[in-house]
Amino acid sequence: MYDVVIGLEVHCELDTLSKNFSSSENSYTKIPNIHVSPVDLGLPGILPVVNEKACYNALRTAMALHCENPDEIMFDRKNYFYPDLPKGYQITQMTKPVGINGAVDIEVDGQIKKVLIHDTHLEEDTASLDHYDTYSLIDYNRSCVPLLETVTEPCLHSKEEALAFLETYRSLIVYCGVSEARSDRGQMRCDVNVSISDTDKLGTKVEMKNINSFYNVGRAIDFEIERQSEILQNGGKVEQETRRFDDETGETFKMRDKADAVDYKYFIEPNIPPIKVTDELLDEIRKNIPMLRLERKQKYMNEFNLSEYDSEVLVKVK
Repeated sequence: MYDVVIGLEVHCELDTLSKNFSSSENSYTKIPNIHVSPVDLGLPGILPVVNEKACYNALRTAMALHCENPDEIMFDRKNYFYPDLPKGYQITQMTKPVGINGAVDIEVDGQIKKVLIHDTHLEEDTASLDHYDTYSLIDYNRSCVPLLETVTEPCLHSKEEALAFLETYRSLIVYCGVSEARSDRGQMRCDVNVSISDTDKLGTKVEMKNINSFYNVGRAIDFEIERQSEILQNGGKVEQETRRFDDETGETFKMRDKADAVDYKYFIEPNIPPIKVTDELLDEIRKNIPMLRLERKQKYMNEFNLSEYDSEVLVKVK
């Protein structure tokens, strides 16, 4: 029997009028390439401008996750080449994320479990690719959209725990009013890291990228546990790699070898000076964080004597 360890990296587009580093409109549309500016296209001479509302929403979410907040907003460059990244780098956060060392309670089979948050950081989304039989097309509407990435510690041990965290996280996002978090619009996506081991040491981590529904997260975890178990049972070695999930077959396929942080050659973004985070701002955000899903459910049950079923229905509709 193998010990399963799961870590999640959840990406959520934030609700703002304009994009994170450009003045282009930030709204959902199926018409390609209509919300685009020179900044989104990475044209020569571009300069990014920080979106104040995106920073506010990111700090608000980090605080709701009980994270430690930084004394300033600082951005970094993550350097890599991919067709949907026109600049050849992504503006993100590594040196000082908007939140670190957080925790959130989830409910699994009637038991409360604390999920540890490694960090949550604000960055820009990439463009999107539409793949056809012999070619691919790029839609830059999504490029530069403010994106919050929340990374858990490897502290989940089953599909059920992973899905409970995702449900809790999505409700937190919606309750805080920072995003609709609609998977059908690509506003919430998830990378899933799975490792298995029959010792007290972590197994080799395998990452599955950009899974866009909770249902498929569960299927991907099931498949990967079975795939890795078969490899180990046959005396093989699980390779550290990045895989993609095929939602038609329910299988995962190798995309590339997994890159480590050093491969991205992070350095501080030179075109964005640090922005001071004042105690007054943090106090204002703290005062306006609403009662979240689990606390609200417990209040309905304990103070109003509602059944668990009725309380669960109420918290789902907010």
